[in-house]
Amino acid sequence: MEKTSSVTQTKKIKSAFTVKNLVLIAMFGALAAVLMLFEFPLPFLAPSFYELDLSEIPVLIGTFMMGPVAGVLIETVKILIKLLLKPTSTAFVGELANFCVGCALVVPAGIIYRTHKTKKRAVIGLCTGTLAMALAAVILNTYVMLPFYTTAFHMPLDAIIGAGTEIIPFVNSTFTFMLFCVAPFNIIKGVLTSLVVVLCYKRISILLRS
Repeated sequence: MEKTSSVTQTKKIKSAFTVKNLVLIAMFGALAAVLMLFEFPLPFLAPSFYELDLSEIPVLIGTFMMGPVAGVLIETVKILIKLLLKPTSTAFVGELANFCVGCALVVPAGIIYRTHKTKKRAVIGLCTGTLAMALAAVILNTYVMLPFYTTAFHMPLDAIIGAGTEIIPFVNSTFTFMLFCVAPFNIIKGVLTSLVVVLCYKRISILLRS
């Protein structure tokens, strides 16, 4: 039984490397990289240095078409092309965080949708992925991003939390900053991305079934 399951998983991974899929992965990755360049803040929710982009839309569509392995590959292509278009300003830490948070969204969504390709499963997958992305963002910001910014850019942690306090008075610690700023910010990103994907679902359903 374990051998059969292993063979099935191997076939799924190999299916992501067909010529057609590699072309699609490159195409979706390039589109995602371009979208990643267009960022905008949510000043009512988080400090201006947190900017939202919709680069996960093509990544999710590609993931639904070709599976979660392809989704990770598209995320990789997205980051590599973005670095060619716009060099890193965070010593690659921001790009790494974006990759990890993106994978946290698309991998659960892709796995859930892959088991039964229906609109209902797509919505469940997107909701699960959005929550996973918010959790990943909180963990990465707590243990990677904030320590990096405080060290590399000499930004006191109190100043970062204070920027959150100016927007939301309840913010007075790292925990509340994550709870009221970082988590909602990423949930909104996931919801906006998911809405676009759901609205496109009928138009791309033929591709998704192929």
